Amino acid sequence: MKLRASSWIALAVAMAASVMIAIQPLHAELIEMTKKVAGTTVHYKVVLPNGYDPGKAYPGVLVLGGGPQTMNTVDNILMRSFRAEAEKRGYIVVAPAAPDGQLFFEGGARIFPEFLKMISADYEIQDGKFHIAGPSNGGIAAFHVAAANPQYFLSVTAFPGYMWEPTAAKLQAISKMCVFMYVGELDEYMWHGEMKKEAEFLRSKGTLARYTVERGQPHRLATLAGANAARLFNGFEDTQKGCSQ
Repeated sequence: MKLRASSWIALAVAMAASVMIAIQPLHAELIEMTKKVAGTTVHYKVVLPNGYDPGKAYPGVLVLGGGPQTMNTVDNILMRSFRAEAEKRGYIVVAPAAPDGQLFFEGGARIFPEFLKMISADYEIQDGKFHIAGPSNGGIAAFHVAAANPQYFLSVTAFPGYMWEPTAAKLQAISKMCVFMYVGELDEYMWHGEMKKEAEFLRSKGTLARYTVERGQPHRLATLAGANAARLFNGFEDTQKGCSQ
């Protein structure tokens, strides 16, 4: 009798556990994938939000890493500034590595817009448009890719970053988007002058272009990492109010 009773108890515990698993919401996912685009293999990662429903549309963010724009930089920027907030707020984040080691403001840009079309076929992206963001080389690349493919983007966020080989035509191409620019007060590079100048040009065209100097910060901005990454997503959500001053 003792054996039978213990068996019933074990069965009841197992059934209860199964019920608990069934009623829990789906967990967020970080998926690593590859696609063949423009004759090259593109490695990328996708962050899916908590409770992801493939039949539902979500806001999308294209994130471009800094430095050499390898999968290591993709991993770093997702963990530092995008994954947790995207999972919590309900965003799909896509972060590719530069194909064949060619930066996204150079030869690597050839994968756009085809890559974006493929992602939009795999996931339901709200309004069919993305936010694009990145730090340092990723910020430069964000401006470059957005200017070349303006029909696919709602906003550009660079922390820091500016337009690669800027022209009035390139800046005009992003003038209907919201533009968010952040730079460390202690950054030793040339970011300050170029970013400020481009923000002023965009504002002269009626663009919502914010240029923010992060006090006490070096090139790598802790003020947009961890819990502070909420500021990046607040900017994305501000686009819902419109991108004209």
